[in-house]
Amino acid sequence: MHTAPFHILLIDDERAQRESLAGFLRKQSYDVTEAASGTEGLRALRAAAVDLILTDLRMPDISGEDVLRGARELHPLVPVIVMTAYASIESAVGLMKLGAFDYVQKPVELDELLLLVERARERSLLLSENAMLRAQLAERFSFDTIVSQSGEMDAVLNTAGRVARSKASVLIRGESGTGKELIARAIHHASPRRDAPFVTVNCAALPDALLESELFGHEKGAFTGAERQRIGRFEQADGGTLFIDEVGDIPLAAQVKLLRALQFGEIERVGGSETLALDVRIVAATNRDLEAMMRDGSFREDLYYRLNVVGIHIPPLRARRADIPPLVDAFVRRHAEANGREALPVSREAMDLLLRHDYPGNVRELDNILQHAVVLARAGTITTQDLPGSVRSPRGSGGRSDGGISAEPGNLNERVELLERRMIEGALQLSSGNQVRAAELLGISERTLRYKLAKLEEQASKPDASTRPA
Repeated sequence: MHTAPFHILLIDDERAQRESLAGFLRKQSYDVTEAASGTEGLRALRAAAVDLILTDLRMPDISGEDVLRGARELHPLVPVIVMTAYASIESAVGLMKLGAFDYVQKPVELDELLLLVERARERSLLLSENAMLRAQLAERFSFDTIVSQSGEMDAVLNTAGRVARSKASVLIRGESGTGKELIARAIHHASPRRDAPFVTVNCAALPDALLESELFGHEKGAFTGAERQRIGRFEQADGGTLFIDEVGDIPLAAQVKLLRALQFGEIERVGGSETLALDVRIVAATNRDLEAMMRDGSFREDLYYRLNVVGIHIPPLRARRADIPPLVDAFVRRHAEANGREALPVSREAMDLLLRHDYPGNVRELDNILQHAVVLARAGTITTQDLPGSVRSPRGSGGRSDGGISAEPGNLNERVELLERRMIEGALQLSSGNQVRAAELLGISERTLRYKLAKLEEQASKPDASTRPA
């Protein structure tokens, strides 16, 4: 039933119950060690490694709660399932706070127990594979920057670790600022290509006319200004990995050549006739809706399926708030060291604001916020006053969720323009006027931001304009 032995330590002072459960679990191909008391169970735990502890709560010598505490000290990652005939909301919450994986009520329903054991096994496997990936990456790549403790990011890292050893193309989806390039680098450095180049190209940052040349290179005289031969990112990445960021911004003409490169492992430089055979692993990323683009004809369906052999979706930070505290700690330490300061603690009130903020710019925005706080902190603690205004009053005046715009009926276009202006001004303020970072915070391309700024300037120059954009 199972590909690898899974060792369960079963602790129960009731002999009939213990032997019945042990027999059932052994029939499911689990290895089971029995212990007749909490003391005997902890002794067994010290003597040999186990993958799961299944313990009774009420026992004559020491309780299952004591077993749980002892297990946390000896083997913090081993899941513990507590069996109790005294189940209640209060006791369940208490056990979970102490670190129990879950609990099951007596008399034990065997199907329910089996589901819990399977869940615990899958969780252990996930943690084990993630630890292996982290160990691999530590040799060549600073994986410390991938800070997480949420189940959502555990799943992301697990998929990244498993696909890394293959040659399959990977498509990483997620909002701007979620860490798509960081995951792409992790995949490369955990792969057999780790000693070969990792080359990046950002399609949104290049004009359409130059993108094809940037990807595939060009021959001398291929176009005006092509004074010499130039190799493209594909040739630079030969033997390694090419990370194509914002792949949804590739124009259709370049999509055809990219598809050929993926299908046959061959390219031709712009203006050339020589076919070059290359060995390049493609990892692409986007924050755009490629499925909608396929429907409207702006993205090729055949290219989509070539890129999306394995898909990885990185959830936005607001959907994995469990990652915020460890990220805050990591960013505070990093920026304190960079600025020659001691790492400051974050006040409970400041942490509460950070936990409630929605982070349209995701992890990149949180990094920016903590850099701002570390630089400006005056006391021995980072307080709410050290956080940017966007975090202290994230919902506008009076705590309204509309950013101060009334929900009463009115001219929709004017209201939308006002909200857009305020969001752009806020992003520019948060990024200290850097348009590239502001565009990332807003989840749009720099080109789109420049267009919107020009439009706002045009509106502001009209005689009846009362507000100018930042």
